[in-house]
Amino acid sequence: MKKILLTVYLLILGMVAFAYPADTLVINNNQSYLLTNRYFNELEAPDNNLTIAQVINNTQFHRIKQTLPALRFSKSTTWLKFNLKNNSKGPLITIGINASVIDQFDLYYTPNTTKALRHLSPDHTQNLTFIDCPLSPGTSSTVYLRVRSNASTVIPVKIYSSLAFLESRSMENITTGVIVGVFIVMALYNLLLFFIVDDYSYLYYVNYIVFLGLSQLLKRGYATSLFTTDITTLNNYVIPVIRVLFGFSILLFMSQFLQLKQNLKQWYKYYLLLYLLYFTALIAIVAGMIGIAYNLITISTTITAVSLLIIGAHLYLKSNFKPAKFFLLGWGLFLISLLVSVARNKGLIPYNNITANIVIYSSVLELILFSAALAEKINFYRYQKNESQSFALNVARENERLITQQNILLENKVKERTEELIMINRSLSLSIDNLTATQKQLIDNEKMASLGQLTAGVAHEINNPINFVSSNIASLRLDFDELLVLLDKYDDALNNPEQILFLNALDDYKQQINLNFIRDEISVLLNGIEDGANRTAEIVNSLRTFSSTDEQVLKTADINKSILNNLLILRSTIPYYMEIKPVFDKLEPLNCYPGKINQLIINLINNSIYAIKSKDHHSAECIMIITKDHADHISIEITDTGIGMSEETKQRIFEPFFTTKGIGEGTGLGLSIVFGIIEKHRGSIEVISSPNKGATFKISIPKNLA
Repeated sequence: MKKILLTVYLLILGMVAFAYPADTLVINNNQSYLLTNRYFNELEAPDNNLTIAQVINNTQFHRIKQTLPALRFSKSTTWLKFNLKNNSKGPLITIGINASVIDQFDLYYTPNTTKALRHLSPDHTQNLTFIDCPLSPGTSSTVYLRVRSNASTVIPVKIYSSLAFLESRSMENITTGVIVGVFIVMALYNLLLFFIVDDYSYLYYVNYIVFLGLSQLLKRGYATSLFTTDITTLNNYVIPVIRVLFGFSILLFMSQFLQLKQNLKQWYKYYLLLYLLYFTALIAIVAGMIGIAYNLITISTTITAVSLLIIGAHLYLKSNFKPAKFFLLGWGLFLISLLVSVARNKGLIPYNNITANIVIYSSVLELILFSAALAEKINFYRYQKNESQSFALNVARENERLITQQNILLENKVKERTEELIMINRSLSLSIDNLTATQKQLIDNEKMASLGQLTAGVAHEINNPINFVSSNIASLRLDFDELLVLLDKYDDALNNPEQILFLNALDDYKQQINLNFIRDEISVLLNGIEDGANRTAEIVNSLRTFSSTDEQVLKTADINKSILNNLLILRSTIPYYMEIKPVFDKLEPLNCYPGKINQLIINLINNSIYAIKSKDHHSAECIMIITKDHADHISIEITDTGIGMSEETKQRIFEPFFTTKGIGEGTGLGLSIVFGIIEKHRGSIEVISSPNKGATFKISIPKNLA
């Protein structure tokens, strides 16, 4: 029961206290006071649509529980009403707001000497927001103070006597100068380290220092001197953009300083989401939603501070990462100062000199700790360099010792190995000679095997003209026998001119043998014999050309003629249902190895003939041979309508001993030899084929072979 009565008593005391009017704020000589809830009543006007007359007659002014006045709503306006008495010797009382995001700050008051209401507003060309209120010593006045801002923040209104204001400003300027000097020295020092060490951690740190310094100068009211005197532009764009850029600089520097890409490989993508928070605030600034932007910046800063503290603790506890220790100390102080600043702005803790400047003080300590950490990095680089030099020296000495030992061992082994190598070299030379001879023999055997396959057909080709010659010789012999008998009768007639009997016998025989017919027949028979002999000579010459072994001798050759000669040899192997279609360009004699070119042509045409013969059904089968003259080379294309090749077969056709033919039908060396011949001529070959669609071999041979 006693507790209940005590609670009721305290509530009644509180209600009575807020029912009483506010005290008069008395400013004595060389004094200054914060405007607390003891001295003012508050009226909120969110729409900023009240005139001063409406404000003076308004009965809704009230006391607030919070010590200092504060703005709670976006674009809200707060009126503060308080009684002010000048008990100092000076004729001016200075009223100031030490905040950087106040959009409007002005006051109305009535001097005791007159009843006219006066309106005063600050000179924004000055560093901070202050109004000099003329008030004679010993007099008092009711002051109506209007404050408007897009940001939710505490309004630290301070009332100064003239002398106290001068002293306060002097101390403020000295303190600011010292802090700015610290920031400039830190920035220049780390910029110099960047150029020396070439580590981007220092460059990002300089960027961080610059934006941290700008942020603190703006908070201390120096924005109008640095940027613009337009308060709306300053508070709606410059200050929030600087804060967003400061957030980006924090993320960049901490990412490099803590090496997050290496230390947080799997989680680094979530770290990038912190950039998105500040980017969202930047979008709100561009869209003109300034109140939302300030709230987003506050939220982003808080989340970033907590996230980085967690990351630093994780790195230090998990891997004892040394920079994380310095980070935890510096960033922990900075985080505490931010939390104190936010709590101060929300009215959760008192506003005083310590809480008002805690962020700037902690920032200086933070810079010192981070600079120490980066300086430790230089020591680490120096240590690494010394370690690497020492290691290199030890390695060099060890290498020298090992080399000396090895030289002794090698000198003893060189003699042994030399004799072994001489024997191995001799053995290898003999093996190489054997392999070379075997290879040459194998190629010659393949060539002779190809020639052997053609022997039957060539024999048939030669047999036809030879039989023709043989049959003509028998008839020619009979004709010559009859002519010889005729000559004998001529001799008898000439030797016995007086005997008419011999002359009559001569005439009778001439009539019997038909001399004109014999003359024509002899001519026909001789022409036939000549054609057969020429035909046989052509075949023999083609065989001689094909079997020539002039691979070491370059000669000029007519490629078109070589193809025709080889077709002559192969004619008997070409089935009746297969047509050969040569299409020749005019070619100059080519410097080449003629025998090998003949072997190449024979092997490719033989392959095409075999591919066509392997088909189950034949219709309009042909082999087209095309030669073309180009600027620096000639080309030979052999296209058939055979069974074609799969991709797998096409990849292996030039391998030695690879064949798709049956056992006993091929050695698998034909196309391997073709490839070797093309390489010897520094040419190229291209194969175009697919199953059941034939094949095309395109050979290019340069003209400048020497």
